[in-house]
Amino acid sequence: MKITPEHYAILETALKATLAKYPLIPSDYAAAGLSPMRLRWDLLRAARIGDVNGIRWACDNLYSYANDSHIDTALRHICNHTS
Repeated sequence: MKITPEHYAILETALKATLAKYPLIPSDYAAAGLSPMRLRWDLLRAARIGDVNGIRWACDNLYSYANDSHIDTALRHICNHTS
């Protein structure tokens, strides 16, 4: 995974907090014809990191060294280990 451990920890904390507040149900996404990737990126969009949403934070902090594939790998790993 190309995301630094520090950035990964920030993402993990923010995504877990968001899921605790707004549980996203994978079966609801599937029933609506939406992919697991869509769920992960919606979760990132809904997350707050500092005073910005997760997408803005990713743009400001991750895209200087990572691309969408790298970020999605981190999101997938976090979502698969969140229960």
